[in-house]
Amino acid sequence: MTAEVASAAPASKFGDYFELTKPRLSLLSVLTTLVGYIAARPETNRVQLASLVVGTALSAGGVASLNQWMERDTDALMKRTATRPIPAGKVPSGSAFVLGWLMCIAGLFLTFALAGKLAALFTLLTIVSYLAWYTPAKRFTRWSTEIGAVSGSFPPLIGWAAAEGGVSALGWILFGVLYFWQIPHFMAIAWTYRDDYAGARFPMLSVLDQTGAWVAGWSLINTIALVIVTLLPAPLGLASHYYTAAAALCGAWFLWLAIVFMRPAHREASARKLFLASIAYLPLVMGALVVDRLWIS
Repeated sequence: MTAEVASAAPASKFGDYFELTKPRLSLLSVLTTLVGYIAARPETNRVQLASLVVGTALSAGGVASLNQWMERDTDALMKRTATRPIPAGKVPSGSAFVLGWLMCIAGLFLTFALAGKLAALFTLLTIVSYLAWYTPAKRFTRWSTEIGAVSGSFPPLIGWAAAEGGVSALGWILFGVLYFWQIPHFMAIAWTYRDDYAGARFPMLSVLDQTGAWVAGWSLINTIALVIVTLLPAPLGLASHYYTAAAALCGAWFLWLAIVFMRPAHREASARKLFLASIAYLPLVMGALVVDRLWIS
């Protein structure tokens, strides 16, 4: 790089590095980890809880940074990602690489030392599956969304393992809820940005299915599975019927929007509605479960 080009490049700011950690996605990881921890109803341990929150945040931010480092070439090809810190030239790729690994290592160490070995193992599985499995898979298989959903479902297990030292049935149910929720959530995104993914040569289902029928159908199937899984706690004696009523109402609403997404007419608008509904649906259902576990059941 010449001196002229170097001087013209914008200096990296704290906000650029913060954006590199995908704060909204990282916050979701922290919140779902907390759901797993609180739902397990552990004895109060503020040090463990603080280390769990900080460790998860560091690990999630580190994974996000490394993911963007790995995808800096394809990010530059898509409108929705071209303004990210690395392709936009706001953060040097080498800095993102170093920051990502430092955050992952620090998060793993903190979790291992203060939240428990099993919690650290699930954290490691999240990091490895996201970077070594999901991120490369986006380039060569249409199943990348499902692979990524596995990686994105570990946080409740991290929290539950920290609280209990193991994972019981409700912990695995939370894993299932998060897994099946991610499919309609990301299918709605994938349909909306299918031209971007096509330009980056990602073989997403939304790229291969030009009518959207398979995208919507797969969203509906996973939404049905999601509703079923959310209703399991009460029959297993893990939640009250108050939770079941809340989960059923939220599920009926979300299921209806997934059905609407099946209609060819106005699929663009229904994809947007399904995406926005998914953002509200998850905290409503998980919040209802936490309230039920703490004060009702």
